[in-house]
Order: sequence, then structure tokens, then C-alpha cells
Amino acid sequence: MALLLVSSAIVYVISFGILRHYRIELPMLAIQLINIAGGILLLFCIISLIMVVTKRHQPHFFEEAMEVFRQIGKGNFNVRLKRDPRRKLGHLEILVDSVNEMTEKLKQMEAMRQEFISNVSHEIQSPLTSIRGFAQALSNDKLSEEERRHYLQIIEMESTRLSRLSDNLLKLTSLESEFHRFDPAAFRLDKQLRSLVLASEPQWLEKGIELELELEPVTLTADEEMLSQVWVNLIHNSIKFTPQGGCIRIVLRKQPDEVAVEVSDTGIGISAEEQERIFERFYKADKSRNRASGGSGLGLSIVQKIVQTHKGHVRVESSLGKGTKFIVTLPIDVQPAAT
Repeated sequence: MALLLVSSAIVYVISFGILRHYRIELPMLAIQLINIAGGILLLFCIISLIMVVTKRHQPHFFEEAMEVFRQIGKGNFNVRLKRDPRRKLGHLEILVDSVNEMTEKLKQMEAMRQEFISNVSHEIQSPLTSIRGFAQALSNDKLSEEERRHYLQIIEMESTRLSRLSDNLLKLTSLESEFHRFDPAAFRLDKQLRSLVLASEPQWLEKGIELELELEPVTLTADEEMLSQVWVNLIHNSIKFTPQGGCIRIVLRKQPDEVAVEVSDTGIGISAEEQERIFERFYKADKSRNRASGGSGLGLSIVQKIVQTHKGHVRVESSLGKGTKFIVTLPIDVQPAAT
């Protein structure tokens, strides 16, 4: 464990310095994979050095360890160094634990990578299938003008869905980058919330939703543009999942060192099981409704990342059929990290 931590720390410092010097922006997942791969290489060198010294006493252990590293190099993260009570490894037991722990973490990272690729592929494939199908249908000369307009509307809607997915993926990648721009400045949070509510007025008026505001005057030092994405996502989600004639309430309260924003609605609600996963990428609490409304399951992930960047917290309170409340707490003054 100690060797693993030391090698990972060394590689992190080196890779961070290189990326920062050349201003290279990479997704957090890619940076983690680079650090882990570099940590493996460094740890392999350390292990090799130790094993050269101990090879005379433990020749079989040396061969097993080399095979494990060969398998890791091929992308097989299911391998493990086995413990044998009949074999006295002494200080080499630390290496066994470190290697096994490292392969387990690599396995988890690979599973996350595959799941991410699978989710992105699924989200892209659905609108592409619709666009291709309706584009082919438009070649039929027997279509009425009404059918033609309907098909064109669907193609436009699915194209917008693809564009939104691309924007959100780029936004998440940027937020997870060490080089994402963060510019805190003083502004009136209550005025920002009121302005965004007015901007979404056509959507909530169309559904006959009653919108209540209880906003205390609050001056906040934060990144105004980033926070606007938080409120837009939460407000639009509430409008999306609140039925005709429902109610949305937005409350802003100032506390000694922080502010609390509550966005609550009388919508369909979220089950207790789904609340535990609501901030995961691509997770959709109500998959049928999200498909119909063009959601990608990335909005709340963006919300959580921005709030965390501001050293705040976001949580959800909900019951099925009784509505949902999102509570965001933020410090009054957020300063950028020292460079």
C-alpha cells in the first residue's frame, strides 16, 4: 500500500506538471488512467529492483509477479498475486497487497470507462436512428404536406437533442479539467434567480404552472455564469416533471456563512432507491419521460459538479407522487484556488 501511494503521488506530480506546462486539457478519466498506468510502470520498476535482489530466495514468486504484470499490460485486470502460507515472503507481502489493490482499482476504472462509452453510444444511437428513418421517409413523394412537416419537426427535435448531448458532454469534460476557468465575482443571487425564472416564463405558463418566489436579498461571491447553469437545470427539470396546473416554489435564504436555495415542485417525485443515483451520469429516474422530453441524464451531474466546484452541497428530498425538492447550499464567498 505504501509503495502504491508513493508511486502514484510521484506520477501525479510529474503528469500534472507536464499537462500544466503545455496547457493540455484532458478529461478527468483520462488523467486518472494516465496516472494509474504511470504508477504501475514506476511500481513495476521498484518491484523489479527488489525482486532482482530476492530472486535467489523466491524464484517462483518472481515468475508469478512478472506474469501478472504481463497480463496487466495486455489489459487483463482480473489477475492477482496469490498468497501461499507455505511460502515465506516477508517484506514482499507488502508488494502482494499493493499489486492486488492496484489491479482492483484498474478493473473498476476500466468498468467505468466501458459503461461511459456504452451510455454515450446509446444516447447518440437513438436520435440518429430517428433522423435516418424519417429522412428516408421524406423521400416518399406520396407524403402529404402535413406529414412532411411533422417528419421535419421530428428531425429538428432529434438534431437538437444530439447537439444538447454534445454540449453537456463537453461541459462535463471541461468542468472536470484542472484548467477550467473559474471567475468568482460579487453579484446579487436573488436578481439572478428572478431573471432566470422570467426567462423560462413561456415554459411554465404553457403548462399553467403557478410559480412562487421567496427570495431574500443576497450578494454572493461566486462564478455567476457557472451558477446560472445550476438554476436553469433545476428550474427546467421542475417544469418538465410538474403536471399541468402544478406549483413550483423557489426559496433563497441567507445564513451566517452560506446561502441556501430550494427548488421544489408538485411533480411526479423520485423514489428513495432512485434518489441514491440521481446525480450519476446518464442516470434517468423516469426513463420514459426523459426520452420523450429529450433528456440525456447529464443535467444533474453538471449541477453537482458546479456546486462542488463552489465548495457547496446539493441534495434531494422527494416522494413518489408528492413532488421533489432540491436544496443547494453555497458559501457566501468562494475564492479561486491558488495557482
